[in-house]
Amino acid sequence: MKVILTHEVEKLGQPGDVVTVKDGYGRNYLIPRGYATAWTKGAQRQIDQINEARRRRATEDLESARESRDALETATLQIAKTAGANGRLFGAVTTADVAAAAAAVTGKPVDRRQVHLVSAIKSVGEYTGSVKLGEEIVANVKINVVAE
Repeated sequence: MKVILTHEVEKLGQPGDVVTVKDGYGRNYLIPRGYATAWTKGAQRQIDQINEARRRRATEDLESARESRDALETATLQIAKTAGANGRLFGAVTTADVAAAAAAVTGKPVDRRQVHLVSAIKSVGEYTGSVKLGEEIVANVKINVVAE
């Protein structure tokens, strides 16, 4: 079955790509969730529109992502969490917390799924992580967790 991807699907493709998948995967997973539409000759126009929009966004996003990367790599993200007397946090610092701190530094929204932490942050201290800002643009960030 041929489908047109409308969203990015890991290990399958980008929006606008025409891919061949097994019938069940297309009918039962991709199409009902809105990740793809069935391919027809008339849908070729939709493919062209998606590809054109992606090309326009790519040049704008590349410059914006480079600026955001520079801002994130020079700054240290400060996150305040409730901690016990020994420095252990009540809970943990999540990727959503790091994304919110990164968004405050860059002034642009950062999705929590773009953040990668090397290990779970469960105590006060300094840590490192990375934020994927674009196709090949990754910012290495320093995270300083302090007690509230």
